[in-house]
Amino acid sequence: MLLKKNIPIRYIFGKIKYEILFVTIYGIAIEVIYQNFHITNISIPMTVHSVLGTIISLLLAFRSNQAYDRWWEARIVWGAIVNDSRTFARQILSLMEDPLDPDRIDGFKKRMIKRQIAWCYALGKGLRRDDPMPMISKFVSEEELEYLKDFDNKHVGLVQLHARDLNNALKQGWVNPYQQVELDQTLTRLCDHMGKSERIKNTVFPSTYSLYIHLALHFFILLLPFGLVQLFGFLMVPVLVVITACFFLIEKMAIHLQDPFENKPTDTPVLSISRNIERDLKQMMRDKHVPQAFQPEKFYIL
Repeated sequence: MLLKKNIPIRYIFGKIKYEILFVTIYGIAIEVIYQNFHITNISIPMTVHSVLGTIISLLLAFRSNQAYDRWWEARIVWGAIVNDSRTFARQILSLMEDPLDPDRIDGFKKRMIKRQIAWCYALGKGLRRDDPMPMISKFVSEEELEYLKDFDNKHVGLVQLHARDLNNALKQGWVNPYQQVELDQTLTRLCDHMGKSERIKNTVFPSTYSLYIHLALHFFILLLPFGLVQLFGFLMVPVLVVITACFFLIEKMAIHLQDPFENKPTDTPVLSISRNIERDLKQMMRDKHVPQAFQPEKFYIL
């Protein structure tokens, strides 16, 4: 995904370049006919365009709001994924322990946390219809990669591996039943976020609604030169281009926002968020000197 500051002007107007080219040629043709052949009866009162423009503006505003709601919901879901991924890693690091074999439990913790990083990448890649295997192969073992080959959605298989290891941790005595319930609840929330993301991805914006707005917008633009030609004369073409560019850009913005997982500059930055999760979880795994816990016996009441 391109960040906001990196979106060039040519990219924005490149999305409507063919529409602008058509409008320019169409406006010049109407202007030539009006000026050279003096056909004055082709003009239309601007009242007609004002009514049509108001109606189309309301429809575009409603569609833009609905598209933004889809984009914002996707961002909220991935914000929750960040929080629950950190919570999951914190619970694994703080709740699991095995005094008899600390090296084994440390390896187990690192495997679980790396798998959670892989899950974030797998979900982001899966939502964009990309192959996640090259990305997640850096975080999981060969045995787990072989296990994931049977899953169409790799993130579902990774959650299943999480559940299997949590059950094994309970059997080994690394967590007690209450701790296992807390970890499972965090895992359940991650599953909920996964399902919400897939719902947004797989729910198609009503095509008939988009088609009607698109047809109405083109009908309005076809009639617009006949209202502007008498008012602006030779300046009709640039005025026409500016007005139509505004309408087309709003329509394109709504189209891009309504699908927040299509790897476009306006998308939810799932891979950027996943990289931030990877950074945070790796820092949590590092062996650092932890400050000594608060010891109340060192303080006295005066």
